[in-house]
Amino acid sequence: MQNLRSRSLVLGTLALLVVIGLVFDELGALSPLEGLFLQLATPVQRLVDGLTERVIGTSQVWRDARELRAENAQLESLVDQLMIENVRLKEVEAQNEDLRKKLDFAETHPQYILKAAEVKGRVIGLEPNNFMSVLIIDVGRRQGIEKGMPVVTERGLVGHVRSVGTNWSKVLLVVDPSSSVTALVQSSRAPGVVSGQLGERLMMRYIPQEEQVAVGDVILTSGMGGNYPRSLVIGQVTEVIQRDIDPFKQAVVLPSVNFAKLETVMVITSFEQVDVEGAIDEGEVGEPAPEIEATSEPEDKAGSEP
Repeated sequence: MQNLRSRSLVLGTLALLVVIGLVFDELGALSPLEGLFLQLATPVQRLVDGLTERVIGTSQVWRDARELRAENAQLESLVDQLMIENVRLKEVEAQNEDLRKKLDFAETHPQYILKAAEVKGRVIGLEPNNFMSVLIIDVGRRQGIEKGMPVVTERGLVGHVRSVGTNWSKVLLVVDPSSSVTALVQSSRAPGVVSGQLGERLMMRYIPQEEQVAVGDVILTSGMGGNYPRSLVIGQVTEVIQRDIDPFKQAVVLPSVNFAKLETVMVITSFEQVDVEGAIDEGEVGEPAPEIEATSEPEDKAGSEP
């Protein structure tokens, strides 16, 4: 009952104040109070507006920062993808260029039957009696590879197959000290024998004193002995060693092949070879020289270097 009376009193008072306010407003008596109120409320309103703008601005900055971080993460991911794709495309381009060179070599040497191989490793100093320099390639008996077959790249002679497994082969490099190749100087056709040297150098020996050889001359395989086809590039002369008291002169030869960067090679599985020893033997006994025939089995005489 008491609460009901209190509520009625409050409501009555509020109603009376509203009526008085309406009367004063109609009479214009509240205008000075409104001006004073607005004057007092304006700084507060400005402060509230400023705080509101700051809150809104801060919120926008955080939203922008989150969006920028998301965009940066997307851009970094895109850069990584583009970098990987660029590396892949460069590798494909390098492989295509390598393949194109080998195809060009095969087209310009139709007399060879070639088998491409990938270099899987290199062994140096394998044998206790010398500094053996050997490549391991991923083709073997299963792919028709046999001991003694020459190994080349489009730049020139690499070596020959030293041993063969089921699906691998070891290639003795031409720069190995145990390797030797009958050769000639391209310009003068001077004969000699190219042997491997320590430090991946080559030395051409047994060049007759009267023959011409100079720095810059290209050295080719001669084809004598049947171990290698003729006219394969071996390297280029960088120095001529000559003494009048010696019956022969020598030449230091820079290999045409960069053995440190070999990734793929080609095995010559068949080429035309001349049985020079047989021809000489037949001539000595007065019988007619045999007819030279092409053969597809170079390994019969290619098992050992000349």
